[in-house]
Amino acid sequence: MTGAPIIFDRTLLRTRQTRASALGPATFLIERVAQDLAERLTAVVRPFEVAIDLGTPTNDVRAALAEHPIVGQLIAVSPVPPIGGSCCAVVADEEALPFAQMSLDLVVSAFALHSVNDLPGTLAQIRHALKPDGLLLAALLGGETLTELRQSFAAAESELDGGVSPRVAPFADVRELGALLQRAGFALPVTDIDRVTVRYRSVFDLMHDLRRMGATNVLVERRRKPLRRATLLRMAQIYGDRFSDSDGKLRATFDVIWLSGWAPHANQQQPLRPGSARARMADALGVTERSAGEKAGR
Repeated sequence: MTGAPIIFDRTLLRTRQTRASALGPATFLIERVAQDLAERLTAVVRPFEVAIDLGTPTNDVRAALAEHPIVGQLIAVSPVPPIGGSCCAVVADEEALPFAQMSLDLVVSAFALHSVNDLPGTLAQIRHALKPDGLLLAALLGGETLTELRQSFAAAESELDGGVSPRVAPFADVRELGALLQRAGFALPVTDIDRVTVRYRSVFDLMHDLRRMGATNVLVERRRKPLRRATLLRMAQIYGDRFSDSDGKLRATFDVIWLSGWAPHANQQQPLRPGSARARMADALGVTERSAGEKAGR
């Protein structure tokens, strides 16, 4: 990683993930993503002999792909043992991959890439590690994830503390991530978003789940002073006032952004060369073709 801003305290992240394992992990969201990932792979007709699960903090992706017909050897890659107690096969950080160029057929990842400091660099490393026609399929949190919690904390701190401290990580937009795939050299890049709304009895139940996901605040610029009780209670009140349903339960948004891209290969679908079309657009639309400098008559 060269020149990338340090946004996340990666050492603290690993500590929080280890704590989540000890607490008993909350896995409902990652279980959903793991099943979705397995279903998305059913649309692919080619086999993948050597695959890695990059940084997924639980065993759910590997469990979902254990009997998948097109996935051969699946290697867990993580800087810490995944939540749930299983040891990873390769100890490595997502920001410093140890794989040789063109050595992998498939890279899958769930809920890991949104907390790397140099996502463009990580995507470039994945691209170089993939064999021609190799596939990246990853899910990460992005978009409006936890927007309710972010807004409630900001309002409470502005009101009581005279300023806002970063408490919820910045999340990338789906269009930005699509551009990063192209920048990293992936062919046929695709991004889409799955919005999941989870309802809680209280904001404290949400915060408890975040702790059990290993997803609490690891921002380098986080405020080091303990959160004041008055600020926390005011945040909870604002959350309830703004984001509750008619039955009193509170909404929490999780935007799961899916990334897929292929290492370029000669057999992949290619865009047509400019001027190689065999039919004119004007003929297909039944209109009169005009040159770029010609104005339509009034």
